[in-house]
Order: sequence, then C-alpha cells, then structure tokens
Amino acid sequence: MKNIARNLFYVFIAFISISLLFSTYLSPTQNKTDMDITTMVEKINNGDVKSIKIINDKIDLTLKDDTVAEVSKEPTESLGELFKNYNVNPDQLKQVKVEVTQDSSVDSWLKLLLPFLIPFVLVAAFIYIMMRQVQGANSRAMMFGQSKAREVAPQDKKNKVTFRDVAGAKEAKEELAEIVEFLKNPKKFINLGARIPKGVLLVGPPGTGKTLLSRAVAGEANVPFFSISGSEFVEMFVGVGASRVRDLFRKAKRNSPCIVFIDELDAVGRQRGAGLGGSNDEREQTLNQILVEMDGFDVTTNIIVIAATNRPDILDAALLRPGRFDRRVVLDAPSIDDREAILKVHARKKPFSDDVDLRKVAQRTPGFTGADLNNLLNEAAIFAARKNKTKIDLADILESIEKVILGPERKSHLLSEHEKKVTAYHEAGHALVAHELPNADPVHKVSVVSRGRAAGYTLKLPLRDKYLQTKEEFLAELAVLVAGHVTEKEVFGDVTTGASNDLREATKITKQLIMQYGMSDVLGQRTFGKREELIFLGKEITEQRDYSEKVAEQIDGEISRFIADAIKTALNIIKKKRNKMDDIVEVLMKKETIEQAEFEAIFDEGKEKSNITEVIS
Repeated sequence: MKNIARNLFYVFIAFISISLLFSTYLSPTQNKTDMDITTMVEKINNGDVKSIKIINDKIDLTLKDDTVAEVSKEPTESLGELFKNYNVNPDQLKQVKVEVTQDSSVDSWLKLLLPFLIPFVLVAAFIYIMMRQVQGANSRAMMFGQSKAREVAPQDKKNKVTFRDVAGAKEAKEELAEIVEFLKNPKKFINLGARIPKGVLLVGPPGTGKTLLSRAVAGEANVPFFSISGSEFVEMFVGVGASRVRDLFRKAKRNSPCIVFIDELDAVGRQRGAGLGGSNDEREQTLNQILVEMDGFDVTTNIIVIAATNRPDILDAALLRPGRFDRRVVLDAPSIDDREAILKVHARKKPFSDDVDLRKVAQRTPGFTGADLNNLLNEAAIFAARKNKTKIDLADILESIEKVILGPERKSHLLSEHEKKVTAYHEAGHALVAHELPNADPVHKVSVVSRGRAAGYTLKLPLRDKYLQTKEEFLAELAVLVAGHVTEKEVFGDVTTGASNDLREATKITKQLIMQYGMSDVLGQRTFGKREELIFLGKEITEQRDYSEKVAEQIDGEISRFIADAIKTALNIIKKKRNKMDDIVEVLMKKETIEQAEFEAIFDEGKEKSNITEVIS
C-alpha cells in the first residue's frame, strides 16, 4: 500500500508538471483578439492598421492604438491573393508595414510534438512503474533467504552496553572476560596454541539478563554485534532457514572480529529425529547448517557465537560437544546483593524520596530476576505518577511488589460481612501457623483486600536467599498451606472454595517430596516416574511410569498421609493459639491489612489486651 501511494504521488506530480508545461508554451504570450478577414480589410482601408505580420496561416495585426489582433487565413492562399480578392485599397496598404516570417521557435516545435509526445510519456511512465514493482518483488524474493540479523556497530554509542551496565552476575562476567580478551588480543592465545571456545551457551531463567550480557561482551570488546532470534531462521519454505544461517555467518566473517548472538536457541536446536518431517524437516536443516558453519571456523577466525536458552535439556547433543557450544555459562536468579545492585542500575533516572532503602526492597524481592526488578520500579513510578507525586516513595515500591507478585488490587470486588470474616479467619490461620512453626518463612503482611484472583493473601518472605530446602521446611510449608482450610472448618464448621489453590499447591509439593526428592520414609530414597517431552507437540505432556500399580497405590497413600499430618499440625496450633488468631481477625476486620510490625506486636507477650486495641485503633 505504501508503494502504491508513493507511485500515485509521483504520477500526480508528473501530471502537474505537464500541465504547467502546456500552460507555459501553448498559452499566448500577449493578449490577442480574434478578428475576421472582413473586419481586417475595413481596418486597413480606414488606415487603422500600423503593421502586419504573417506567420504561416496566421496574420497578426498591430493597430494604431497598439492593440494586437489575430486573423486566420487559408494555408494555401497568399496574402496578396487575399487582399486582391477583398479589394483592399492599395494606397492604404502602402502605409502598412508588412512582414512575413516562418515560425521556427521552440513554441512551434512544442505545439507540433506535445500532442504526440505526452501520451507516449504517460504510457512509458506507467510501464516503468510497473517494471519497478516487478523488479522489487523479484529482489524481495531474492532477499528472502538473507539473514534478518540486527547489527549494533561499535560506533553506536547510544546502544552500546558494557559490563558496568550489567549488575550482578559476577561469575558469568568472569567467564566472559576471557572472550573479551580473545577478541581484543587474539595473538596472545594463538601463540600459545590455545583455542578459544567457538560458542558460549548462556543458560538461565527468563529475565536474568542473557541478552544484555551478550551485548556487554561486544561492548567491552568494541566489536560488531549481530543479534537474531532462533525463530527468525525457520520459515514455511524448505531451505530458507539454512540459507539465512549461511548469510548470517557470511556477514559475520566480513565483519570479523564480531559477536553473533542467537536468542532462544532451542527454537532450532532441539534434538533431531523427533520431528514430524524427519530429515526433511526445515528446522533440522537449519540446525544442520548451524553445526556445519560452526565447524568451519579456524583458529584465526575471530567470531564468537553466543546463544541463550532456558531449556538446555532439550538441545541436540551435537550442539553441546567440544568445538561448538562447548562452554556453558549459567545465570541464576540474583542474590540479595545482586538485586540491590540491579535496583541501583534501574534507579538511575528515577527520583526517589529519602525513605526509600533499596536494600530493604532487595530483601522483599527474593526470586526476582533483573527484568522483574526493572518492571517493579517502573510500576512504582506509575503509581507515583497516578498520585501526582514528584518523587517515588517506599509505599509506592511496596505496592508495586504486591502487584507484581499477586496482581492489581481489586477495589470493586467487595465482600459481604460474612465473606470478609471467613476470609479474615482463613488468612489468620495461614499467618498464625507460619508464625508458630520455626521452619516457616516469616509473615510480612496479612490482608483481606482482594488482589488478582485471591480474596485475601498472606505475604511470607524468607530472611535470606535459599538454594537448598530441607524436608522440615517442606513440611512447615504444607502445614501453612492447609491452615486456611483447617481454620474455616474449625471456626465455622464448614469449608469454602477459597482453599482450592492452597490444596492444589499442597498436593503438588507432596508429590515432589515423594516422587522427585526421595523424602518418603515408606517408599525410600528413589525417584518415581520419568517425564518426557514430545518435541513437536508441546512441553512435558507425557510421563513414563517406571513403577508398578502397587507402588502407585503406596504413592497415593503417602500423599494422603503427608497432607493429613500437615492438617494435624495446623489444627494443633490453631486450637492452642485460638485467642491470638481471634486478635488477628479483629485487627483485619477493622484495618483490612496488617504489616509485619503490627503482626509481631500481637504475639508480644509483654503487651496486654489494651495494647492490641491500640493497634486496632
């Protein structure tokens, strides 16, 4: 549509130009009045004519008053014959200056040629435009197999990224520092016979900074950076993906030394032999071409291929062998120190009030990736802008944390008084059991304000980052999950649908304890079941059972036993600390939300009932 509009614009401009040309050369340069032959004869006989100019079959009369008139005559008739036929007075004619000229100016040529030339020009222009359209389609067809990689040149200071722009990931940056050194000074390694890895595979959850880190490598080495996604190779047409791979590496070799970054490598690098098309599958041909191109690097070829994926388990073994992607750099979720550093990077251009402590924000965001933290501060800035603030304060950040974790606050979701009370007891049960069990995470907030799909929520956060989890911690988590369901039954004698997600999560954790972590004393220290993925149909849709029906019954029995023990633990705490739970509910019914300090004050043995009433007020 853009090409058609542009061509129509060109035709319009050509039409206007031709119209101006016509008006310039075909319009009279001097105002002339038309006159017939009889009137001309009368003017001559009356002595009113000063001069006569004959141009082909036109007669221009200049009268005594300097006006000009034009008379047409027959082309074959001479002026003398005309005057003789009309009995012009010879004496008066002698007083008139007569001039005979031939029209040989540009005007005459244009008058002769334009009527024939203009249609020819219009037809030729139309044919030219059509030919350009066809040539454009042919050139696009020829470019169909070319790579769509985006290049970031070293001279592009605006988009340049270095290690200073990547907070955290210390171990990953140390691993990639060797790549930077090789690109800067390859002879240092070649003289010692060392071979730098041809490919580096960045592995980590989404949002951990794999793309940013690869750009930082190119920025540190000051070399071109070619970026492409794995899905951009594969097309419906056979051979296009392989052609684009060849074109990408051809461009990279012309710009050596450089970085080639392939994002989401698993889109083309999945294990071969499991697709629907066999060896003719377009994705497998693309993968084969990548393997061939990476084998074509010699020691002096300064091209580093960096790829990113969050599914390294499904990659083809040929990609991971030495000589291709033989170095793997793992990017985990950032620790508390890394989260603080990442928050400082994303906070550079945001105004904060004095009460904002990024260390506290990092403590309340375990498991957040770099992308999550960036989104967190962006949401906080949006909250502050909605309230017409000039700076972002801590309340805005805490509100954005809850929005990212649980969803936006549903102010229109109003509970009835009874539903609010049921929700308050449900969340109080979670909070009470979490507080009493030493292996459970501390409670930071309890609320009966609806967020997302939850009518209320209990926010628990660990004191430190956890990389290992014990069986006792799992059992404490199970007791906390079923505590809401147990509280409803204990207090109201009935249960609601509000505990469905808690029970689902408890069942999931129990199955992991038994089948994956070997934490069942009855079934022993082994795993059960093997998950497999049909590559062309989806993710983990099948599970191979490597155990008998008898063992399956034992697994079901163990799941029920673990949950029953968790229910018993929660019930004992609820009965023993019923008065504390009632205090929590009392505060929730009045304030709807309890922060950590207020929650801990309820359990402070040194405070009397009057102090709790102060908390409520």
